[in-house]
Amino acid sequence: MQNGFFKTIQDYCDQNSTDPDPLLYELERETYLKTLAPQMLTGHLQALYLQQIIQLAAVKNVLEIGTFTGYTSLAIAQVLPDDGCLDTIEVNKEYAYFHDKYFTEYQEKINVLWGDALTILPGLKNPYDLVYIDAGKMEYATYFKLAIGLLNPGGILLADNVLWSGKVVEQEQDKDTNAMHKFNNTVKQDPRIKSMIILPIRDGLLMAIKNKS
Repeated sequence: MQNGFFKTIQDYCDQNSTDPDPLLYELERETYLKTLAPQMLTGHLQALYLQQIIQLAAVKNVLEIGTFTGYTSLAIAQVLPDDGCLDTIEVNKEYAYFHDKYFTEYQEKINVLWGDALTILPGLKNPYDLVYIDAGKMEYATYFKLAIGLLNPGGILLADNVLWSGKVVEQEQDKDTNAMHKFNNTVKQDPRIKSMIILPIRDGLLMAIKNKS
């Protein structure tokens, strides 16, 4: 997904979109310097797209499954209204260093929930306007089943990596690829979903709207 003509188009889009916020730029830079899998970071274009959705849909309360170093969390917090809140779930406390350093200005809006999302999700009560999934790929379908009930009527579901480097269209699929394909079908076939679209942004971004009733 990131080579040849597609990468050229990706670079053009990056260069001709709004420049990265300085704080997000610094967080991205430090993530690449200090983590073993910096490619897990949400990209510039995807963060901009997410920010625009939040503003256009007047989103106030967000649930994020998978924080990593906090790039997406920070991007979300930057555009939430003053009374908005982000609950973000992360299992790996090694990333707390990044959160402590970069979330300071937005700490009243960001609530980090440490632990396994499969354990945390059943205990959450808050209704959310938007749910963003970007964690363990094998559990995507389960995350969806646990989170859909927490999403407000008319709410937005977003999920990253749903094209899995384009492997979802291959005949021979490994376990991760098969899990992503299963997730995409699970969301599409759920009667609570009004509409769904998969966009070829970076590694594939799924967006679905929950029925209002």
